[in-house]
Amino acid sequence: MPNIKSAKKRVLVNKTKAARNKSANSALKTALKKANAAIDTNAADKADAVKAAEKKIDQAVAKGLIHKNNAARKKSALAVKLNKSNA
Repeated sequence: MPNIKSAKKRVLVNKTKAARNKSANSALKTALKKANAAIDTNAADKADAVKAAEKKIDQAVAKGLIHKNNAARKKSALAVKLNKSNA
């Protein structure tokens, strides 16, 4: 445990940010899994699930959790999968 006041604060701030990042990452992964499952099972709300997943991806980019190219790749893969299931 640090002795310096600013270092103590850093520990607390980092713990808070790590928890927030973990929560956001978990929500992103859950949304992606739901979208993929909806497409695989040909659910009626698969387009809505994909739209929700894309929103979570965009939020993750805005928060700096994932790189914008990573986000573009994930969104593109979802769109391709959705279009193939509709065809």
